[in-house]
Amino acid sequence: MSTPHNAASCGDVANVVLMPGDPLRAKWIAETFLQDAVCFNTVRGMFGYTGMYEGKRVSVMGHGMGIPSIGIYSYELFRMYDVDVILRVGSAGGYADSVDVHDVVLAQGACTDSNYASQYGLPGTFAPLADFRLLSEADRLARERGLSCKVGNVLSSDMFYNADETAKDKWKSMGVLAVEMEAAALYCNAAAAGKKALTLLTVSDHLYTGEALSSDERQCGFSDMVKLALDLAKTV
Repeated sequence: MSTPHNAASCGDVANVVLMPGDPLRAKWIAETFLQDAVCFNTVRGMFGYTGMYEGKRVSVMGHGMGIPSIGIYSYELFRMYDVDVILRVGSAGGYADSVDVHDVVLAQGACTDSNYASQYGLPGTFAPLADFRLLSEADRLARERGLSCKVGNVLSSDMFYNADETAKDKWKSMGVLAVEMEAAALYCNAAAAGKKALTLLTVSDHLYTGEALSSDERQCGFSDMVKLALDLAKTV
């Protein structure tokens, strides 16, 4: 079965999928970490691959930029390809004083300025949350490896350039660790489908200190995060 956005047939996609935003990063993950990787999708340049990682069948697919994009791709994977677990592996801008560049942030919850959850017609505000077992196991694995890891709330923002220059101060004052653009939709889709999801983020820059990783440091930092996600996938 294919969709307007995914050319995969039933069985082409593993039950656990790693999802970076950049499709070229999906290609890099497949070529760097997976054995016998086979490309199952190139529609709209959104590469998807399935291969083996230390005996575990795993897929990796890009999700694009922003909540509408990950909303489409994760919905189809959960609903149409019977995927059980999606692990988003992305970057984030630091907010909290306790967060440094190169840290791995595990998004326990995802605040958002998006209206994505309104589609469910709930009589209140939905709190998009990670699967607790995935979260706790990722935290254990990160600490076992000596990675600098923070767990908490992130902001999934619809805006990369925000006309309200005070917005980040308000989110920071509520204990939000970092900002990214997709986790809230992923967590909503997982909840609605009865599936599991976790967002793992490498802090690539800090919006208050001005620190930022170099291109070489980004590569190393993302490798640590991706290996963490792949080892987590083996436990599912």
